Amino acid sequence: MQKLKILNSKEKKSIAKLISSQFGCEFKFNYEVFMNPKNKIFILNKDVANISLDNLRVNSLGMYFGLVYDNKEIRLSMEGSQMIGPLATTNILELNDTDAKQWMSGEDIEIDSDMNGYVLIKNKDDFLGCGRLSNKKLYNYVQKERRV
Repeated sequence: MQKLKILNSKEKKSIAKLISSQFGCEFKFNYEVFMNPKNKIFILNKDVANISLDNLRVNSLGMYFGLVYDNKEIRLSMEGSQMIGPLATTNILELNDTDAKQWMSGEDIEIDSDMNGYVLIKNKDDFLGCGRLSNKKLYNYVQKERRV
């Protein structure tokens, strides 16, 4: 079984660069950042450095932040989008109440937008997560357990 990898400063900067290019904001990880073999990113308080993780066999640790695709794109989790959203300046898709409810129930939505790729989903002041927008269709990534 493969273990979580603790990312070094260079690897953290690489992810921060993805966030910057995708969402137009600067984000500095003031956390320990872990990546599992499936490229899922988890963040945890820096105090975890005081614990020896060598003999632990865990799949995840801390808060799920997002998923990195081929070091080219990042799909943020709901919590990740809530952290990045207020800082973001690009790739934010504002949904009305009806579309937001449809989105939170797990449905894909037809959207009249020229954006493509992973976008932050916003309704009023709330960031609801991250979805993929392609050919005017917003693909839903809300986990079944979290759907309304």
